[in-house]
Amino acid sequence: MKPSEFRIERDSMGELKVPSDALWGAQTQRAVNNFPISGRRLPRSFIRAVALIKQAAATANTSLGLLDPALSAAIAAAAAEVAAGTHDDHFPIDVFQTGSGTSTNMNANEVIAHLAARTAPTVHPNDHVNMCQSSNDVIPTAIHVSAELLLREQLLPSLEHLAAVIGAREAECSAVVKTGRTHLMDAMPVTLAQELSGWRTQIENGVARLRAVEPRLLCLAQGGTAVGTGINAHPRFGTEFCRALAALTGIAFIPNRNFFESLSAQDAAVELSGQLKVLAVGLMKIANDLRWMNSGPLAGLGEIALPALQPGSSIMPGKVNPVIPEATAMVAAEVIGNDAAITIAGQSGNFQLNVMLPLIAWNLLESIRLLANASRLLADTAIAGFKVNEERLAEALERNPILVTALNPVIGYEKGAAIAKRAYAEGKPIREVAAAMTDLSAEQLARLLDPAELTAGGIKGGGSGGG
Repeated sequence: MKPSEFRIERDSMGELKVPSDALWGAQTQRAVNNFPISGRRLPRSFIRAVALIKQAAATANTSLGLLDPALSAAIAAAAAEVAAGTHDDHFPIDVFQTGSGTSTNMNANEVIAHLAARTAPTVHPNDHVNMCQSSNDVIPTAIHVSAELLLREQLLPSLEHLAAVIGAREAECSAVVKTGRTHLMDAMPVTLAQELSGWRTQIENGVARLRAVEPRLLCLAQGGTAVGTGINAHPRFGTEFCRALAALTGIAFIPNRNFFESLSAQDAAVELSGQLKVLAVGLMKIANDLRWMNSGPLAGLGEIALPALQPGSSIMPGKVNPVIPEATAMVAAEVIGNDAAITIAGQSGNFQLNVMLPLIAWNLLESIRLLANASRLLADTAIAGFKVNEERLAEALERNPILVTALNPVIGYEKGAAIAKRAYAEGKPIREVAAAMTDLSAEQLARLLDPAELTAGGIKGGGSGGG
């Protein structure tokens, strides 16, 4: 590196070369040098949260009479630039770093101090930007704040959109009757709307589960500082900080009632990850149902045709694959894996501090982001546009021997089983075989075996029969 390409920065460990155009300082550079591991940086959503924390802290410190208003204004303005994403390139530290996330906290302190020095030359990254704070409460706070913001801004709206799209298709398909399946085998009929209603309810329940976690996410570690006692912080800092952060975000964050829990455990993040995993499991089920229903189109079920989005094979002309459900299923698998990592990381709260915070942040925010994107894509490019093959559905229903179940109250299970076996063996419609093996009239069989009526449940019999 040429002398013109770097400058000398200093910290408590001595001097260090830093790129001349970098906004960071010595502590950030040490972390860049120490952790060349994955090439993954903490996501924009997390850096935004850290910057909002610095902005709110400056406001709180001024309101408490601890920070000069001019310094506060310079810090707040610089932090706002960072929160807006103007300086993302100056957050180069790897996810796999010190387990407290101290390197990322100091990265933010140094960048904001450097920017603030444009109008207030005496800004110090530790003494001013980090006033009344520790990495040990900033990073847990940033996990909660970034996750809550992503939930409200991305995932919950995407899920509500997905549920609405499914609901619209329900209304369109209320009269479409199809063969139900259990164990992947033919079962009693359902309407396509009933099938879709199960998907919609899965998504609605997912939204409810995520909202149920929010009260714990809104409780923040800020004010606990190094070990939870609040050393070097004003006694009212946590309250004033949350008031300032609420003004910035519109979200009613509050100080956690126990800072020792906030620093030493990441139970709320683990809880949220668990609910994201449930959602991923639900999306996997929906995606796989779509794949099965779309299968064929000739040798599979062929019940629906998903929108054709791209050629499906480099060797087989004309082949089109269910690419959006496949991508959704891969997202679900990723989220389930992320949850396993977060679960292990959540166990790493040794005494007064969890030491896998950056890993938790990365995986949690990645899961939220992926689920938000996949949910909207699934809604708009798969579910909203699939076409129903009603002729195929009707044909399969007509030949479904399991419809004989509706005759159980009239002819008994054993007779019904015999009719079903014969229908399977001879490849005949169930009504034809039942007419030959019982004394039920054609009118009775038509009423008892009407697939649309059977989707309403209940007992369709009304007397005994034999034959």
